[in-house]
Amino acid sequence: MSPAKKKSIKKPSAIVNRRARFDYALDDELIVGLSLTGPEVRAARDGHIQLKGSFVTIRNNELWLNNASFSLKLNEKGKSDARTIDTEPRKLLAHRRQIDALAIRKKEGRSIVPTKLLTAGRFIKLVIATGKGKKNYDKRETLKRRDQERESQQAIKQYK
Repeated sequence: MSPAKKKSIKKPSAIVNRRARFDYALDDELIVGLSLTGPEVRAARDGHIQLKGSFVTIRNNELWLNNASFSLKLNEKGKSDARTIDTEPRKLLAHRRQIDALAIRKKEGRSIVPTKLLTAGRFIKLVIATGKGKKNYDKRETLKRRDQERESQQAIKQYK
């Protein structure tokens, strides 16, 4: 008999905030670091983070990630997979020039939105982008365009 093999679970190398692309017309992107604790790093590497509805603010010339849900594992005896959800603000690490440029964009009326959390390398990075919020008719236009593209791709596939 062969020894029992452990089932390998594919962990995501990036956690994507798909809602950000739908809600905002995004401009330039910037990759920043995150200041995390051990359980938060474990949650990120396991893919237990939700970026939907999160945003970035500038307080005291520092970047802060707000409203991102980290599902932290609890180490309680007797409970195998107990988790708690933590949404407290986390500090983002960026150069002073980058923070100043983002502050200027923020004063112009842009929002700073996290689009992707990169967990593939040694460090955990966050991709943030500045963008202008879409109106409802812009969102409907995006949905309509997406449906038309899907239908055209299906029609092309049928005739091949």
